[in-house]
Amino acid sequence: MGKQFESVTRSAIAYASVATLLMQPMYASTESVDNSARTRTKIKHVIVIIGENRTFDHIFATYKPKPGESIDNLLSKKIIHEDGTPGVNYFQAFQSSAVDSSSDGYLVAPGSKAQYATLPPPLTGSAPTKPYFSDVATAKANETDLPSSYYKYLTTGGTGLPKYSPDTRIPHVNALPPGPFQLTSATMPYDSYAASPVHRFYQMRQQLDCSGLNSTKENPTGCANDLFPWVEATVGAGANGIPEPVGFNDASTGEGSTAMGFYNVLRGDAPYLKSLADRYAMSDNYHQAVMGGTGANHIMLGTGDAMYFSDSHGNPATPPHHQLVSAGPNTGTVDEIENPNAQPGTNNFYTEDGYGGGGYGSLANPSPSYGGGSYSNCSDSSQPGVGPILGYLSSLPYSVSSRCASGAYYLLNNYDPGYYGNGTSEYADIGNPNEGGQTVFTIPPSTLPSIGDELINHHVSWKYYGGQWNTYVADPLNNYVTLNNQYCNICNWSQYLKSIMTNATVRQGHLQDTLNLTDDIALGKLPAVSFVKPDGWLDGHPASSKLILFEGFVKKIVDEVKANKELWDSTAILVTFDEGGGYYDSGYVQALDFFGDGTRIPLLAISPYTKPGHISHEYSDHVSVLKFIEANWNLPPVSSRSRDNFPNPKVSNKNPYVPLNQPALGDLMDLFDFIQDHD
Repeated sequence: MGKQFESVTRSAIAYASVATLLMQPMYASTESVDNSARTRTKIKHVIVIIGENRTFDHIFATYKPKPGESIDNLLSKKIIHEDGTPGVNYFQAFQSSAVDSSSDGYLVAPGSKAQYATLPPPLTGSAPTKPYFSDVATAKANETDLPSSYYKYLTTGGTGLPKYSPDTRIPHVNALPPGPFQLTSATMPYDSYAASPVHRFYQMRQQLDCSGLNSTKENPTGCANDLFPWVEATVGAGANGIPEPVGFNDASTGEGSTAMGFYNVLRGDAPYLKSLADRYAMSDNYHQAVMGGTGANHIMLGTGDAMYFSDSHGNPATPPHHQLVSAGPNTGTVDEIENPNAQPGTNNFYTEDGYGGGGYGSLANPSPSYGGGSYSNCSDSSQPGVGPILGYLSSLPYSVSSRCASGAYYLLNNYDPGYYGNGTSEYADIGNPNEGGQTVFTIPPSTLPSIGDELINHHVSWKYYGGQWNTYVADPLNNYVTLNNQYCNICNWSQYLKSIMTNATVRQGHLQDTLNLTDDIALGKLPAVSFVKPDGWLDGHPASSKLILFEGFVKKIVDEVKANKELWDSTAILVTFDEGGGYYDSGYVQALDFFGDGTRIPLLAISPYTKPGHISHEYSDHVSVLKFIEANWNLPPVSSRSRDNFPNPKVSNKNPYVPLNQPALGDLMDLFDFIQDHD
């Protein structure tokens, strides 16, 4: 590691040579060489399944471990009782409102806090009033990745309420105490659709409310985790630069205190995930790698690094900033640079933040794009939002590098990847008002190295299996438009990368549909490393999907692998989520760099070689998946600056959750036991 990660002020040397980092990977000839079975452990196949947007406490708040094991959750901390009602330590999770005005600039730890008497009512958000599918036959005609008994859940769970209204299915919705509340009840069963909280970079920073002034030995990053509803209610998912609406109030973002809801596994919620935790192993200290959303976290999962806006040669460049974009007779001002400073006269309503509004529409009816900030030049402390975060990192009791290259604008949330599935550049196509619409909110093709490049160069087989990939490749302009085209393009880290997408042999051999996964498992042709992403119906994302549907997706894969005994005897299945989705979590969060970490998320390990019922406390995040792959197949880190260079944690017996040698990340080996006999 050396001086590369010494301090925030030396962050530029994290890019010792930008030109070296941006070199196109040179793939060695594969010929007949195959190192896939040359592993350090009995694991010859690892399958990584990634769901969407759930924190550890959100799912496992009431989980009780087997004797001899311990857990860090709302129940163990006595924040709640087994029935989900407030416990004796409920005050530890109290939430507050705060003030962040234009005169303050963006604040990581906003001031003038006042504890809520009752939570702002949780709202329905964009959750569907009626289910997306009217009957099982239609669901089966458009979805292939569920066990038969789960298709009915595609036809249940609509809110029956107007969108963005108080979710009256939740008991006492207008008088909830100022902390976590149980989401499910007799009036809101487990298979219900529910709203989605905000899950963007600058918002998550504020939700955690971290200050070096509050640093302690037990909590060295000083995070209070007490501003989740306030951020939801004041800014939500951003407004793409539009002024704050007249009459803005706690319900205007459509969220309220959605973030504070949790499931109760002791009362029957998440039954399949609970059964996996009981039988196999899980971590209660695994984290989303980046504050913010899906795209940035999947990129980190594949590369161990953050991605920046670049020119055609891979050099850092400046994204569109106050740029006029025309669409037929209409124009819009696009600004892809984040500005989380509050608009004048508002409390925390960001100046420029969002995924991008409008779009080119169609040739017959064009419309302008506008707003959409998702990049920050985090090497420049004068940039909006950047200085307070760098100041926070420098205030910590251990040395943290921002790992921000000079002049680089990093993607902090979600934009489309640089390529369509067929290898055509999507970024080159952003100016074409094609039927179906294009978007300027596309990150240019990147030369960032990845785990895919590393595996290819070391002759280890791998694939990325995406739900409904085949449909998307054939019709990318109707992605998320038709029922059978719900493939997640921003989730596939490969689609951002020149090295993979411009090489037809690599692209076609390594990027496939989940239909191919079923065949590869049955035929015993599973690669050494598999990344698996469900389509949008099944990924568990709040509002658009449900956790029970993600459980069904996981169950199908686990059952298929176990049906092939030879494969099962050499496989580890890792089940996790891309990020916490903005849901509350009470766990410790380590500061690794400018980008994260973020809240805890579940990680389950399913294998004959797990320690049954074991709960690992070793600090880890998405890059720990890379460290596990590298440790198992004797591979080097992805690059000289990727997070897989961080050491494994060293801890004291008194506190296994906080590494003594921060920044540090585990390699997940603690989840396994390769010595004892297993079934």
